[in-house]
Amino acid sequence: MKLTLAIAGVALIGFVLPAAAQTEYWVVQNTHTRHCRIVSQRPAGTEMTVIGGNGVIYHTHMEAENAMRTVKVCHSD
Repeated sequence: MKLTLAIAGVALIGFVLPAAAQTEYWVVQNTHTRHCRIVSQRPAGTEMTVIGGNGVIYHTHMEAENAMRTVKVCHSD
């Protein structure tokens, strides 16, 4: 019984930890409205442009917020 619970616990941790560690954020700009926002999935299509290039990935929402504040194209007039 204890062995079964231990194996189930290890299996659960094995599935949960990788999913939590793969959180990624991008700062994107709508090509029509020019408004910026933070998204957690890589944008596909032509409606959104990744700000800072395709290689810029932020690992926390706070990092993405700080980056969005420093990007000139994301400031409102």
